Amino acid sequence: MTIQTSRLASVAATSLAATAVSGAAVTGWAVFGERRRFRVRHERLAVLAPGATDLRILQISDLHTVPGQEAKKRFVHGLAELEPDLVLDTGDNLSHPQALPYLLEILEPLLKLPGLYVPGSNCYFAPMLKNPARYLWKSSTSDEDRTQAQLLPWRQMHRAFDEAGWVGVINRADRVKVGEHVIDVSGVDDPHLGYDRHPGFLAPDQPGSGRGRFTDPGTAPSSLRLGLTHAPYLRAINRFADDGADLVVAGHTHGGQVCLPGGRALVSNCDLEPERCKGVTSQGGVPIQISAGLGESRFAPVRLFCPPEAVLMTLTARA
Repeated sequence: MTIQTSRLASVAATSLAATAVSGAAVTGWAVFGERRRFRVRHERLAVLAPGATDLRILQISDLHTVPGQEAKKRFVHGLAELEPDLVLDTGDNLSHPQALPYLLEILEPLLKLPGLYVPGSNCYFAPMLKNPARYLWKSSTSDEDRTQAQLLPWRQMHRAFDEAGWVGVINRADRVKVGEHVIDVSGVDDPHLGYDRHPGFLAPDQPGSGRGRFTDPGTAPSSLRLGLTHAPYLRAINRFADDGADLVVAGHTHGGQVCLPGGRALVSNCDLEPERCKGVTSQGGVPIQISAGLGESRFAPVRLFCPPEAVLMTLTARA
């Protein structure tokens, strides 16, 4: 009996040790491996007006920049080699109050290209240390208190984007021309903060602004109606669909960030179903492209079964 009990104790101890080693390995991979496994996801979407030539759009999102992220900088610099026609930045660019100069270093090659941007909450407010498990049951910001949150240099960041030739569509609509393509764009401020106010799209006889690196399109007919938002809350994507968008592009969700094997997300951090929180989904018949993002809060620097990504969309003409 004593020998049997001893053997059982030994088996139990071995099992616990194996579990601990396995858990440590998973944690180590989530912290030091997965979050640096940057990739480019390619999508091909038939959303342009019939007869239009292809349009290549690069989406970057959720950089959550902290000074010194050299691997991230090398990856983003390499994205310029994809030679996109247009860059979309869907917010949450910062994760540290002193990160703006480093963010601009990261984005330097892309800021030379035509670009559109909308902000996220971590463009306005620095992340705060909190219980990371809270992420698993929260889907909104209704009970978040940001009175103690540190403001980020969002005005300076937007000014730098504007001076580089990118155009902010923050609760505003515009019409821009990229090559031979005229794009009607409608963008909103961050729905996660409740800042979104939908402007709709410009009327056909309203001219675009012709700002930044874009050619003035005048009142030429558009080949694409594009909706931009940081967070893909249902009210936001439904409104874009109702307004006649051909494509909606969003970020925010981190693709679930900590997922089950195979990439199944447990949460979306908004009211969109977790299984729809990355990749291409649809709402009201409109394609919704959601990026898993390139970073994470500096207080939750983990990813599991959900590598960081940029997205290159090749838009083609509808049949």
